[in-house]
Amino acid sequence: MADNPLKSVEAALAAMLEGITPLDGERLPCDQAAGRVLAESVTARLDVPGFDNSAMDGYALRAAEAGQVLPMIQRIAAGHPAAPLMPGGCARIFTGGEIPPGADCVVMQERTESRDTGIFIPEGIPVGDNIRRRGRDVAQGSQLLGAGLKLEAAALGQLAGQGITEVVVCKRPRVALLSTGDEIIDPGLPLAPGQIYNSNRAMLKRLLERFGAEMVMVESVPDDYAATCDILKQAAQCADVVISTGGVSVGEEDHVKAALEELGQLDLWRLAMRPGKPLALGRLPRDNGETRFVGLPGNPVSGFVGAWIFLRPLIGALLGCPALEALPRIRARTAFSTSNGIRRHYMRVALAFTEQGPVANAFRDQNSAVLSSCVEANALAVIPEQAEIAVGDEVECLWLVEA
Repeated sequence: MADNPLKSVEAALAAMLEGITPLDGERLPCDQAAGRVLAESVTARLDVPGFDNSAMDGYALRAAEAGQVLPMIQRIAAGHPAAPLMPGGCARIFTGGEIPPGADCVVMQERTESRDTGIFIPEGIPVGDNIRRRGRDVAQGSQLLGAGLKLEAAALGQLAGQGITEVVVCKRPRVALLSTGDEIIDPGLPLAPGQIYNSNRAMLKRLLERFGAEMVMVESVPDDYAATCDILKQAAQCADVVISTGGVSVGEEDHVKAALEELGQLDLWRLAMRPGKPLALGRLPRDNGETRFVGLPGNPVSGFVGAWIFLRPLIGALLGCPALEALPRIRARTAFSTSNGIRRHYMRVALAFTEQGPVANAFRDQNSAVLSSCVEANALAVIPEQAEIAVGDEVECLWLVEA
């Protein structure tokens, strides 16, 4: 592939996502589906609430009979059926209790007085007061939850409220994570001169799992062309996405890009962004189709930024989850000044939400090897090409959230 000018982030995203379709679904018990993405919409089986009920402890009555003492003729606790309310009387009712036929309002107990002959009800109680109507939350037959939704606490509660015990969710994208470089070793081993510990693997594994992926292969790749080809072939057969760290630059020991071009297809290489310029995107063949490939730079900050900008939407597309397609954007005033060249800069910042609006605080050292700049970062400030940013200027920030 000829050496082309730097590509934009937008061009890279379009190339990476071209032709992506969500993975097949699988049926899971709801108590195992937390954090998974619905593959099929869910229709409500029941009205919620399933009957008119009281919003508080008090007395159920006919609104037209307020302003007098009414005898209490029944007591209705939550979970017990209510008998019809005869005219001229009221019912003691507790929160969640069924509204008795004939009653059309509930007065809270604090507004009433107990008398010898019954309960004094003040005037001016409107019809429908303190009644939660049947179907107010969910109507039977309506869409309860839509496909593409990530199942978190409230959604799981809605499923439980319908008595639903199983749902169809998208299969997790299977990911092979490859670390290149003879100088990279696993934590726990003794360091020899010139070696460093592998920080990318633990970082990316955690991010990918947060995005919804399943790790099926985690391997170290030696600086050898033949070995690189062999491992890429293995990874392509078992994964939906193959991700490498390092090996995609122009050094003599960077074999991943050349192996990708030999085995499959290099769609795009070298981006007009920093950190993360030497990023490679492509495809590898497998028995039943193709596997997407993303080659991240070896510097840990480049891997961190690349994961949020590229891996998050790729995993989201495979999950059919629109909420993962793009990071939320927040306009913030800068607490820093900077100037930029021909590549868009994604600066690690901590957003502070003040009464005057969001403020972006940049970490002092933005070098692509300084992973400490990512530890407390909750956003990436997007600094356009050739921009001059002064303190107090407004910039767009990408908020780092899973979905």
